[in-house]
Amino acid sequence: MRHVLSLFDLSTAEIQRVLELSRELKQGVKDGKRPTMLANHNVGLLFEKPSLRTRVSFETLTTQLGGNSLFLGEDVGWGKREPVQDFIPILTSYLDLLVIRAKSHAAVAEACEYSRCPIINGLTDVSHPCQAFADMLTIQENTAGLADSKVAFLGDGNNVAYSLAIICSRLGVEFSLGAPEKYQFDAAFVKDLNDSAGKELVKQFDDPAAAAEDAEFVYTDVWTSMGQEAESKQRLADLADYQVNEALMKQARDEAKFLHCLPARRGEEVTTEVIESGSSLIIEEAENRLHAQKGLVVWLLQEANG
Repeated sequence: MRHVLSLFDLSTAEIQRVLELSRELKQGVKDGKRPTMLANHNVGLLFEKPSLRTRVSFETLTTQLGGNSLFLGEDVGWGKREPVQDFIPILTSYLDLLVIRAKSHAAVAEACEYSRCPIINGLTDVSHPCQAFADMLTIQENTAGLADSKVAFLGDGNNVAYSLAIICSRLGVEFSLGAPEKYQFDAAFVKDLNDSAGKELVKQFDDPAAAAEDAEFVYTDVWTSMGQEAESKQRLADLADYQVNEALMKQARDEAKFLHCLPARRGEEVTTEVIESGSSLIIEEAENRLHAQKGLVVWLLQEANG
């Protein structure tokens, strides 16, 4: 059985296929076509963390495809009332697909071991593959060609940056992380990506201007994620020079676009001027969570596990 715990679970061809399906299904919605590919299917949303975009987009895409979704919050007692080897097999025997948004990546990996239906990682502390698919769909829609594109990510090399680096390296897109050394990727991770790509596509810089140089897309995320609140003061100090502002955007290409996975903390990782500028793609990017995840769900249920 196939799961999507991280983008390492998919080949390059499979990533391309998910994006192809996403584009087709997005165009279908515009044309008034909503094929009932999930008719009589039940999708569970097991969420430990609060959510807006992930929850609403999965619930909406399930409805658009003719299926039913069930939101499962803390009241179901995952990890509290009974052991995972009892809870997950029972839950997944009721479902056709389970999306998990969890605090611990290891907990989702353990759930995959006991699951009786495919699982999609809706966010963990390590990986956010759904966001990366939406990001790449947005990039494809706003570039003349991936081979000439460059994405610069400024700030913490977190779960969003991790997944984005993987999908960029798989599709031949140059990716640079601008971050203080202690917030950068593990060197072995970067080496693995570049070795697999056959060239140095993923780079890291402690100089934000060097990271942003010649970028077609400039990306950032909050500096303090859920669960890191105790580190907030230190993170604000460490990352202050990595704010995406008008001066930083000028280091990128002319007409460079701005990306953010949201929610944003205006005045911290990005200025209001940038987030509301004509270069900002944040609304289109957020909408693409719906279409990209729809492509991922259809691929996982009909092709990978068909």
